[in-house]
Amino acid sequence: MQNQEKKELKIISLFSGCGGLDMGFHLAKHPKYKFEVIWANDIFESACETFKKNFKLELYKNPKEDINKPSIYLGDISSFNFKSKLGDKRVEGVIGGFPCQDFSVLRGQEERGGINVKRGRLYMHFVRALIELQPKFFVAENVKGLVSSNKGEAFKRIINDFENLNIFGDDIEKDCGYKIEKNGVQGYHIIHKRVVDFSKMGVPQKRERLIIIGIRKDLIADEQKEKYEKRFLSLYDDTEFGHFPLTPLEVFSGKPLDKLNGGYIKIMKEFEDPIKKINSDRKNEFFKNIWSNLTFDVIKDYEILNNVNKKEIFDNAMRKHWGKLKQMGYIDKPVENTTFYDNSQNLFNELGRVKDRMNYIPPGENFEFVKGTEHQVSGMMSNIYKRIHPLRPSPTVIASGGGGTWGYHYAANRQRLTNRERARIQTFPDWFMFKGTASEIRTQIGNAVPPFGVKPFAEELLRIFDEIIS
Repeated sequence: MQNQEKKELKIISLFSGCGGLDMGFHLAKHPKYKFEVIWANDIFESACETFKKNFKLELYKNPKEDINKPSIYLGDISSFNFKSKLGDKRVEGVIGGFPCQDFSVLRGQEERGGINVKRGRLYMHFVRALIELQPKFFVAENVKGLVSSNKGEAFKRIINDFENLNIFGDDIEKDCGYKIEKNGVQGYHIIHKRVVDFSKMGVPQKRERLIIIGIRKDLIADEQKEKYEKRFLSLYDDTEFGHFPLTPLEVFSGKPLDKLNGGYIKIMKEFEDPIKKINSDRKNEFFKNIWSNLTFDVIKDYEILNNVNKKEIFDNAMRKHWGKLKQMGYIDKPVENTTFYDNSQNLFNELGRVKDRMNYIPPGENFEFVKGTEHQVSGMMSNIYKRIHPLRPSPTVIASGGGGTWGYHYAANRQRLTNRERARIQTFPDWFMFKGTASEIRTQIGNAVPPFGVKPFAEELLRIFDEIIS
């Protein structure tokens, strides 16, 4: 089938944001099949505009409008009739990151009174989409805190609801304006429900997210569940990237580590004199336990900083790094020398006091480094004025907030990361263009799922799909 056109598997996307999850499915490779997003949704206009631009969808705002072409709906899905609007489209999959802010409302009450908070019950409209469309699979993404929320009770109930397509509360039917019919509806085998650290999958960022995957029960037997669970687990368990993570230095420079020794030395040496001028508890600890152990050799320091204990697979890991950079389109394309027509690589103007403070904070350190000095700033979280390290996965890219939460470049002459640098940390292709203000783009990137973290899951689903229908 090499020269034969691939069959399109239609998927829809809920709570889509700018399309990070969707992009992972768009990029997925298979010799016979490919995913095609035919409908998406979000309530933030700038995110919808970004999605529209990159996925070539039409944007509309009236939930009653007929859908005659691939579209993104700007609005609340609570009143959206999936069956009448999309039921004739043969939707193969539903994907999305349902809102997570109100899971504290899902306590142990029999009546589930908390779902009266509309945002807290939105995941049930995800379940409603599965009831009305009966796709072959679904993928739901959320924060890792959902697993432990309410001592694990929220997670158990949500998994059960996805598995058995439970809908609770009259308010759900009030939202959509009609009675939800479940006669003859199939539930889903949950074949993945784990928190995934995307740095183990070639994302240069310590980003942990819950990924829930279900396959319709009539498509696989009960005894096949374990087989598929193991296949998804193998995507990130004991991988080369788990031992040798991809780094910000590589994705910003467009080269694998073994080509970056000179650049690394220059980055680190520029901090040598400034940090000697700082007298703080954290600086003294840093100097003793970290700085003094550095060799200023990029490979040796990478191994020290990432606690590498499988040096025998180094060469293979570096080949994986090169391959991942090539897939992403970053090879030999330093981000600072690349033109982006959405202005996402524009530098931000910084206050003088911020520049002064950051002069004394080395890579991998935060506001604690200057505590007790004239550059002190109050902070409660570790991400405040945190410089990413060139040789370690970045901390989680944050969507919003002030007070030094932007994420800061590892170079001494730089402060805030640009939005394009944040996008590379999130593994968006360089051709992916963002719409909106700088702040809105920051939010879109920070809320997104890393596309190249999702891509292996999407490809595994394509392989399973091929087995199921063959």
